[in-house]
Amino acid sequence: MKQHLEPVEIIRFDNGKLISVSDLVSVEEPLGIRLKFHDGNSQISKDISITMRTPGNDIELAIGFLFTEGIIRDYKDVSNISQIESSENTWVEIVLGQGLTLNIDKLERHFYTTSSCGVCGKSSIEAVNQACTVIVPQKKWSVSHQILQHLPEKLRKLQSNFEFSGGNHACGLFNLNGELVTLREDVGRHNALDKLIGWAMKNDELPLFKSILLLSGRASFELIQKAAMAGIRLVCAIGAPSSLAVELAEEFDITLVGFLKENRFNVYTGADRISF
Repeated sequence: MKQHLEPVEIIRFDNGKLISVSDLVSVEEPLGIRLKFHDGNSQISKDISITMRTPGNDIELAIGFLFTEGIIRDYKDVSNISQIESSENTWVEIVLGQGLTLNIDKLERHFYTTSSCGVCGKSSIEAVNQACTVIVPQKKWSVSHQILQHLPEKLRKLQSNFEFSGGNHACGLFNLNGELVTLREDVGRHNALDKLIGWAMKNDELPLFKSILLLSGRASFELIQKAAMAGIRLVCAIGAPSSLAVELAEEFDITLVGFLKENRFNVYTGADRISF
């Protein structure tokens, strides 16, 4: 059996017949992220998030989440990471370095505003502008459309959990030659991208200026925001982008491709990075 899949007994209706069969579903379990930091007077322990995720790469998920939310800027901001198993759920505890302090009130307000993202598109984009400090090189590059058209097939072949359950999203990171660098899967599309960015941060690969990000589903505002924080300049999605995702991609000079298939795709922003 593949990792992170759970067997279930189901009743299948097929060609007018009811059949009892075994099936596989993606595992979904809670992961808590706990932050320890200094407020200027004493060390504080704060549970900042609980997310429903597919187990695996949990530390990458936690690191990627903290980075894309603008809480840490560098892997060196972290002095210790540990994974704690309890009877109820799993926790990743991250201790920030001695010189890094956080304002707890600001932190709580920050998570409130991100949870209600989309109430105002203009203010949401402005919030990303304030959090994203990556400086993008002026020199641009381009990728052949033929390279892009072969990416979905490459990603699909490597989606091991999706092959058996059909229940996982995937994010694939490719170089400019269309070669896969790494892949992450999760029941949550945001979790999959946080895992991928967490991997890049741990391996000192950020910023990802010369990379192609492929999303197995649609391109939402939150995914483009995370891509912008990581310095990714070309985002492709198998599905559609949202209106706010297009606005954010335009604001950050990100090339955004949607409905990517072998024989067609739509370019919403930054067409100059694709050669035809």
